[in-house]
Amino acid sequence: MKEDFTPTAYTLECVATGRELPDEGWTLDDRQCKTPSLVRTRYEQKVLRVRDDACGFYKFADWLPVKRMLKGSSAPVTYRSEGLAGYLGLKNLYITFNGYFPAVGARMTTCSFKETEAFSVCARAAEDEQRVLVVASAGNTARAFARVCSDNGIRLLLSVPYDNLDALWFEEPLDPCVKLICCERGGDYFDAIHLSNLVLKGEGFYAEGGAKNVARRDGMATTVLSAVTTIGRIPDYYFQAVGSGTGAIAAWEANLRLIEDGHYGSNLMKLMVSQNAPFVPMYNAWRVDSREMLPYDDDKARRDVEIIDAKVLSNRRPPYGIRGGLYDALKATGGEVLVATNAQARKAAKLFKELEGVDIHSAASVAAASLIKAAADGRIAEDAVVMLNITGGGEELFKADRPMWHLRPSLVFPLAPEADDVVAKVEALFR
Repeated sequence: MKEDFTPTAYTLECVATGRELPDEGWTLDDRQCKTPSLVRTRYEQKVLRVRDDACGFYKFADWLPVKRMLKGSSAPVTYRSEGLAGYLGLKNLYITFNGYFPAVGARMTTCSFKETEAFSVCARAAEDEQRVLVVASAGNTARAFARVCSDNGIRLLLSVPYDNLDALWFEEPLDPCVKLICCERGGDYFDAIHLSNLVLKGEGFYAEGGAKNVARRDGMATTVLSAVTTIGRIPDYYFQAVGSGTGAIAAWEANLRLIEDGHYGSNLMKLMVSQNAPFVPMYNAWRVDSREMLPYDDDKARRDVEIIDAKVLSNRRPPYGIRGGLYDALKATGGEVLVATNAQARKAAKLFKELEGVDIHSAASVAAASLIKAAADGRIAEDAVVMLNITGGGEELFKADRPMWHLRPSLVFPLAPEADDVVAKVEALFR
């Protein structure tokens, strides 16, 4: 497949100003724009052509800003629910499963939709890139990037909170091109981001870019492309748990492209995004219709993160108020921010396994809990077309009878490290 691959031509568009600009290879924003804003891809191919399943994730390459196909990918799988749908009284509930569930054809071995980000971001980079890619993560993103980079010989530095190291499990040892550093116990995702930013002061490293990287968002958008091409139309509702909200932003952007395509309807999905209480900063801002995030004491934020089951939803600096960010996505789609407690999410996970036959991650359980509550409250018509984005699952199934290998940190830094010390020590890892 690699030899037959021709990338789709595209330009970038600044959301705030509408200015069109070329992608210089790793453009993350429009430097001429005075307002904080995301940039979006504008693909020359307006009508989506889905490639053969043998292309894996790259079956959706028409709408991916990639230069090549990497090996080992799998696409999200969408199927019509019977068990959960019957329980909720919904006639058209579709589950987009990102994880390991061979019964429906899902084979993401990291068991997370973060694979969609990693296979897109890493394929956006030039094949001869010599710098080290730097990725900060609360866990699942790190596992996905580690696996993709290890399998494809791409140099990678991960920055992950020490308390989240259990998330870095693999079926086999990784290639030494992948290195891991940590902030010490008690730190969270924000601390991991801070540590990665210090590394980026050194030469030879480049930032993955987070939500600003169009490859990350368009990779995540393949969940919606999977759903729409399976269902045959754009759904009425989109349910997903959010930490940064990047997946929901990506869903909105995919929705706009599909409307332009013209084959799947013209409606905007109502974004129904949820957070894990008590860590609910976006819910609090949305509740008072504030584009800006409300003040959130660092110590209280860390305590709240310790409480929640879904640690991957613990982003304290999400792309919420930025132009083209989650606030705008919610406004455009008439969306809502919902909340689920640990107890509600655990109950939802148990119910999902009983009715659908597979385990799901805690973040996906938060989304499922929000859907269950919305349906119980009568807020969704029984014939509405609903997409539930299960962002991770099948881990218990995948790990059964398989010995796991864990990536350990090469370096552990304090929560307030010296920048020069960080750079010197990390540079030495790649010599």
